[in-house]
Amino acid sequence: MWRTVSDWLQRVSNGWIAVASLLIFLLFTALVLPGQSSKSESTTGIAGSPDMSFYYSPDELYQMAKSYGAEGRQAYIRARFTFDLVWPLVYGFFLAAGISWAFRDAFSDEAIWQRANLAPILAVMFDYLENISTSLVISRYPSSTAVLDWLASVFTMAKWIFVAGSFGLLLIGIVVGISKRVSVRSSQ
Repeated sequence: MWRTVSDWLQRVSNGWIAVASLLIFLLFTALVLPGQSSKSESTTGIAGSPDMSFYYSPDELYQMAKSYGAEGRQAYIRARFTFDLVWPLVYGFFLAAGISWAFRDAFSDEAIWQRANLAPILAVMFDYLENISTSLVISRYPSSTAVLDWLASVFTMAKWIFVAGSFGLLLIGIVVGISKRVSVRSSQ
């Protein structure tokens, strides 16, 4: 199944798709993220957010839930199932299309590197798992939600590893692709 998804991404990700995904990513980042960040800060305060942390303990997650207050907890959950359903799709589309397009020129069709376009898909999956788990923990506060309170942090760390890794992979693909083109031109 994963190979099928990767191959499909390779087939549909051309230069126009990569540019379109970049434009959507940039517009969303410039126009939507600042408003969402401001709204989040006004409803949950400055207690921090699991989404923006790399690691947090279950106790820290419960502390965030406590500091949000009832209204802030509801706002946090609402944001996870509105804005945070779209945002992972935006960055996932950009990264998957960009990596697929860049790696097409950078590496041979048979290279294992062609499967790197799956990293953003994993980032999106872990982002959704993070949203579900943190929302359940926060919605049940002050009751504890054993295991899920710990898994939430694991999902968050995995999300950030795959998001950062995907940006790194995109950069590698661009650099290798450019250097291949330069070496081909200089050898002509």
